[in-house]
Amino acid sequence: MQDIFSDYYEHILYELHPRHSVIENIDRMISCGDPTQGGAMYGCPCCGNLKFVPFRCKSRFCPSCGNRYNQQRSLNMSFKLVSCTHRHCVFTIPEELRIFFLKDRSLLNVLFHSVRDVILRMFFKMNKREHFTPGFICVLHTFGRDLKWNPHIHALISEGAAGNFLVWRSIKHFDYTFLRLAFRKVLLEQLSNHLDKSFKKLKNELYKKYPDGFYVRAEPNECTPDITIKYISRYLGRPVIATSRIDDYDGDMVTFHYTRHEDNQTVTECIPAMDFIKRLIVHIPEKNFKMLRYYGLYAKHHKHEKNLRRCISKEKQRFLLRHNNWRASILLSFGYDPLRCSSCGSSMSVLEVYYKKTALFEQYRKAMRSG
Repeated sequence: MQDIFSDYYEHILYELHPRHSVIENIDRMISCGDPTQGGAMYGCPCCGNLKFVPFRCKSRFCPSCGNRYNQQRSLNMSFKLVSCTHRHCVFTIPEELRIFFLKDRSLLNVLFHSVRDVILRMFFKMNKREHFTPGFICVLHTFGRDLKWNPHIHALISEGAAGNFLVWRSIKHFDYTFLRLAFRKVLLEQLSNHLDKSFKKLKNELYKKYPDGFYVRAEPNECTPDITIKYISRYLGRPVIATSRIDDYDGDMVTFHYTRHEDNQTVTECIPAMDFIKRLIVHIPEKNFKMLRYYGLYAKHHKHEKNLRRCISKEKQRFLLRHNNWRASILLSFGYDPLRCSSCGSSMSVLEVYYKKTALFEQYRKAMRSG
């Protein structure tokens, strides 16, 4: 990834004229792991062996740092989950509407709000006196497996809810017809409020073309608490493309593969590097835009909150947080301890931290002098 964007950096700037957030993420990704950006010098207390570890870019667009970000995000999500079965639902939009979200990215908030309103309304209809409130997490994916622009919402919804009087009621039946019809109505109405009058014609056409509503996948999938936590980390937190899916780059063409939804067949594409870059950068969100949002029980305090059992207990949460650091993440992801001395096997300790633009030879010189 770094090689591709480094080779075509000037083409990106002067031909594509990308958004500011795109340039910022590309710059950070290209310089990820560059010693001139700073880092930490570690030393072995037994044999004196030295090791310099450069700072990372911490950009979600970077395959390496994005993976770390998704691990942290998945951990935070798992702490909020109530110990019950969850259902994975996918809210999709017709191809005719995708261009509006691409031209005006603020409309992605409308997509979130529409999904939220539909889910809360479905549970409210079950018992208006109880006003059942579920816990659900929504994650925006703007990409399909082929990397093309395809915004849709993944929602992880508790199969149960807390009411005004009942602490908890298990709910296994989701009104699939209601979800599709209500999602179509709410989304089109909210888009009408944000777009000009010319949208009204397309709105009427979509009502005729999709009489059964917009597609919502809401079939039962038996996401028990253990499966749900693993599912979050593997699927909801995934980056646009994993490095392992990029098969080849020869300076001009990029070859990558993906598994097609329709028949689960592996598809390999070989496209010009600039086309590959265009497919990727369109999915970089605006700065501070929240791709993941918590609703219902997971968004705010509820009067029955203390009576609900979580998937991960407070004691286990504290234990996981104590071990949620850079060293443990490298060990978990790549199977080696980054601070284990390669010479004697002892644990290395930090000697000094260096910041941006400090020459590498000066860093070594200071470390040797302090030793």
